[in-house]
Amino acid sequence: MYKKNLLPFLFSILVAVTGAAWAENSQDFGDYVVHFNALNTNHLPPTVTREYGIKRSKNRGMINIAILRKVLGTTGKPVQAGVSASATNLTGQKRDIKLREVREATAIYYIGTFPITNEETLRFTVQVKPEGGVEAHEVKFTHQFFTE
Repeated sequence: MYKKNLLPFLFSILVAVTGAAWAENSQDFGDYVVHFNALNTNHLPPTVTREYGIKRSKNRGMINIAILRKVLGTTGKPVQAGVSASATNLTGQKRDIKLREVREATAIYYIGTFPITNEETLRFTVQVKPEGGVEAHEVKFTHQFFTE
């Protein structure tokens, strides 16, 4: 997979960049919780973007999805899932976002990048079907990007 164990670092950067919003950017689906976030890739350190093959640019956005199965007495167990995502701007232009799974140790994330423009608002739709789960779940959220 990857030579260095930077995933915990990537997660900590995402938390630092978005602050407490990461904890609030989740949706509960009974046995599972889906965490989601979107940000400009230029907010990530160059070492992280190089290691994960992410283009670092003010005109590039990134989505990050994590699915946790609820386990009593813990913060949850990361699970593999079928995940797809798309984004639609306010003029109705839709773009599918190609996601890739990132695994290290026990962490599992799904990340994808896409072009953005200044003050662009995107409406994201994420479909998640946890491995072993009975049904698929849909998460919708909006994020406005600033590139200047």
